[in-house]
Amino acid sequence: MLNYKTSIKGDVTYSDLEIKEIKPIMKLIIRGKTKDFITAIGKNLNMILPIEANTSTAGEALTALWLSPDEWMLILNKTISEETNTYEVEDNLIKDISKTKLGAITDVSDQFVMLNIKGSKVFDLFATGSPFNFNEFKNKKGSVIQTILSHIDVIIHLTEINNVNLFVRRSFSEHLHSWLNDSASRL
Repeated sequence: MLNYKTSIKGDVTYSDLEIKEIKPIMKLIIRGKTKDFITAIGKNLNMILPIEANTSTAGEALTALWLSPDEWMLILNKTISEETNTYEVEDNLIKDISKTKLGAITDVSDQFVMLNIKGSKVFDLFATGSPFNFNEFKNKKGSVIQTILSHIDVIIHLTEINNVNLFVRRSFSEHLHSWLNDSASRL
């Protein structure tokens, strides 16, 4: 994260809609299948990974998003210093998971941009560019979905009613942010 450069051109605010980048924030992909993997993760993180599809679990410091039966995205619940790119959580997981061959830990902090989008028009905005039906999703706090938004793969995590964190690959973030800004201006 040293020399962090954002591709986002500032926060966007419209009536009943606010879009801003949350940065820098640790994002790890963790993969594994065995019972020993699940036990080691639980001991390291002091939380249980979600096992139900499209859900999340949150602890005091971390949130785990279910991506597939053997894959989760782990994020810090607060931003970190731009002066560092080492994380104690990652170091502990590599020592106890990767080096013991229970699973894999990959730092994707620089690969994904996290946008926080909140307001009563969040799902109206998503409906203009996604084939996913958000009717049930928008009422289940902690829900996670991987979908397409304006032809771009995204991960959406409902943190509170009308408040989501959206994860997009950095290489597509500028285009998506531009599309979100344009679409939000028409709501």
